Amino acid sequence: MKKVFILFYIAFLGLVSCSEDNDPITIDPTRPTGTLNVARSGSFVDQNAAGSMGTAALGLDSQGKEFLQFSTDFNTALATGTVTVYLSTSDTFMPDPGNGNPNLLLVGPVRMAGENFFAIPAGISTANYTHVLLWCGSVGIPFGNAPLQ
Repeated sequence: MKKVFILFYIAFLGLVSCSEDNDPITIDPTRPTGTLNVARSGSFVDQNAAGSMGTAALGLDSQGKEFLQFSTDFNTALATGTVTVYLSTSDTFMPDPGNGNPNLLLVGPVRMAGENFFAIPAGISTANYTHVLLWCGSVGIPFGNAPLQ
């Protein structure tokens, strides 16, 4: 009888202590908190007939975290699956791995058309970067760039 009571008590505690959360809160570290205060922005210039269009913007969210944002009308050729976003000191992709790529900052891959956010790592200054580049690594060609002003 004692064992039945203990099993009943454990089952009761399990049912009472676990409840279903009807309104889960999703925290996405790649999305800004509050309003993004844009410091610099520019429109994409299409390259190599990739259909690149839209706007890129650099700014800070309400917590002081920096983000790169692509506008809702952003588009580029995504069929290759390897479109990589860089911040650059020019409109030309110029890798220099021997010197740590001082003219490029890898931001990440873009996986979808429309609005995209890319968190800039803390401690990285974007002040010297003047352009956003879309680079297709699978064929080694630029898909577009956006001058930041």
